[in-house]
Amino acid sequence: MNESREIRLEASWKSRLAGEFAKEYMVRLRTFLLERKKAGAVIYPPGDKIFNALDSTPFEQVRVVILGQDPYHGPGQAHGLCFSVRLGVPTPPSLLNIFKEIEQDLGIAAPDHGYLGHWAEQGVLLLNAVLTVERGKAGAHQGKGWESFTDHVVRLLNAEREGLVFMLWGNYALKKGQVIDRDRHLVLSAPHPSPLSANRGFFGCRHFSRANQWLQEHGQSPIDWSLPMVGEMEHI
Repeated sequence: MNESREIRLEASWKSRLAGEFAKEYMVRLRTFLLERKKAGAVIYPPGDKIFNALDSTPFEQVRVVILGQDPYHGPGQAHGLCFSVRLGVPTPPSLLNIFKEIEQDLGIAAPDHGYLGHWAEQGVLLLNAVLTVERGKAGAHQGKGWESFTDHVVRLLNAEREGLVFMLWGNYALKKGQVIDRDRHLVLSAPHPSPLSANRGFFGCRHFSRANQWLQEHGQSPIDWSLPMVGEMEHI
């Protein structure tokens, strides 16, 4: 059975990832997710947002990659973009620290929300290593197969694209980024922006200005790291 037809995924990614969905690890992952739903588990993000990072940033448009760990596990938070939350949801502590670093680095004031779609639209791939979680259970779906899938995403970007910027925050992301060719891409690493570790080197890392400098040196326009205020948004 060719399950790739059933997968709703942006075309440039689907053409490269369709084969992964037929592999044994993905078959097992799908079975696991179905069993958890039948058992009454509440899984985040909603099914149509699981691949939102890929749907929001087509393969050829990727310029910067930010790697997260797994989705937020509180009600209404996760919508498939790492570190981002839906409009109307309080901005989580790690994202508040990201905004603080952007303000220190670029002088851009923090927005009144935590929705990062504006970054995704500009070519910032906001990819979690694990794409689902259960309500109130951080890391509940780690080790179930998602890591293999997102490792493949990183390998594709590393091999088929040139001059990308990878932002790796924390040991989990650093490990996932070991396959990246530092001669062809810029790899920026720092401690995680969590309140537990941000003071150990995330603050002051200047990743956002460094990313823009790299992009401009390679003939690309910089990322606008500012975010429109809620009242300025036409849609989400």
